[in-house]
Amino acid sequence: MKSKLTAVTLAAIVVAGTAAAALPASAAVKAAPTRCHTADLKAGFALGDDAKPEMGQTDKQTQAYIWFTNKSTRTCTLSGFAGVDMVGAQKTDGTWSLARSSKAPAKLVLEKGDTVDFGITLLPVAASTPKAQKFVPAKFLVTPPNETAHFTLTWPFGGQILKQDAATHPGTFVDPIGQ
Repeated sequence: MKSKLTAVTLAAIVVAGTAAAALPASAAVKAAPTRCHTADLKAGFALGDDAKPEMGQTDKQTQAYIWFTNKSTRTCTLSGFAGVDMVGAQKTDGTWSLARSSKAPAKLVLEKGDTVDFGITLLPVAASTPKAQKFVPAKFLVTPPNETAHFTLTWPFGGQILKQDAATHPGTFVDPIGQ
C-alpha cells in the first residue's frame, strides 16, 4: 500500500511540475504597478496657446494646467490631488495652499513617457485692485499625490488673482490629476 501511495504522489508531482513548466512566460502574473514617486516624474506648466490662462480678463475664472510625465523606466500610478502652494511676488502675499475641488479623482496608470495633467482654476483680478485684495503668483510648489517632495515651478503667465486664501469656497482651486 505504501509503494502505491508513493507512486501516486510521485506521479502528481511530475504532472504538476510539467504543467508549470509548460506555461508560457507571457502567462506569468505581472505585479500591479505601484504609485509614482516625485523622483519618477518631471513637471511643468502647459504652455500651448489653448492651455494658457486668460489672466488679462477679470470677468470670469480661467484655467492653468500642470503636467506630470513619467520619466522612470517603470509603469506607475497616480491618483488624487497634487498639493499646490502658490508663493507670491509681493511681500504681503506669503504662500497660499490651494483648496481642492469637489471632483472625484480617478486612478491613472502611466507607462514610461506618459504625461497627464490637472487643472487649476484661477480667479484673476485687475491690476488696479488694491494690493491687499490681490495675490501676485511667482512660484508654484507642486507635490505629486501621496508624496512629500515637490517641484518648484516659476509662474509664466503674469497677472494677479483675487486673494481668497482664507475663504471657505475660494474661486482659485485645484482639480484632481487627469481632470
